[in-house]
Amino acid sequence: MINADNTPSLADLIRRPLITEKATLLLENNQYVFEVDPRANKLQIKAAIEELFEVRVVSVNTYNPPKKKRRMGRFVGHRPHYKRSVVTLAPGNTIPLFPDL
Repeated sequence: MINADNTPSLADLIRRPLITEKATLLLENNQYVFEVDPRANKLQIKAAIEELFEVRVVSVNTYNPPKKKRRMGRFVGHRPHYKRSVVTLAPGNTIPLFPDL
């Protein structure tokens, strides 16, 4: 849901958790990797994570990966833009990425 001043709500800032080999290694340090809206800043990301998962965030690191080319036949374009966020939680807090099945 986008507000009247064209800013996304806190729930819309966090798109999805990223599960990669590096992200799985960071779980040992209580760090979680998320794909977030490229317009989001660190304070908004921190507020969104704390509200959605009811945890305490210690720090937020962000990373804007460079554009990558993508070909569709003879047409050249770019992959969609996204932003990565590495969120460090306070000791004792966890986010259940894989709920019990």
